[in-house]
Amino acid sequence: MDTKKMIGVILLVMGALGLMYGGFSYTQDSTKAKIGPIELKVQQKEQVNIPLWGSIAALAVRGVLVFSDHRR
Repeated sequence: MDTKKMIGVILLVMGALGLMYGGFSYTQDSTKAKIGPIELKVQQKEQVNIPLWGSIAALAVRGVLVFSDHRR
């Protein structure tokens, strides 16, 4: 597969997922205190928002990559 096409497919997937979901969340584990054999662990849920303009830009760049023809 050509490098340009592979980047185009990756941008298509990223742009489509950004438009559909608008972001993702993950859980971060951290140790707050450790006293001898006892540990206090905390889980924090973090949210990452993907801007709408970023998803649209990824799809636009994908279109330029796929539809541009550099053959001479």
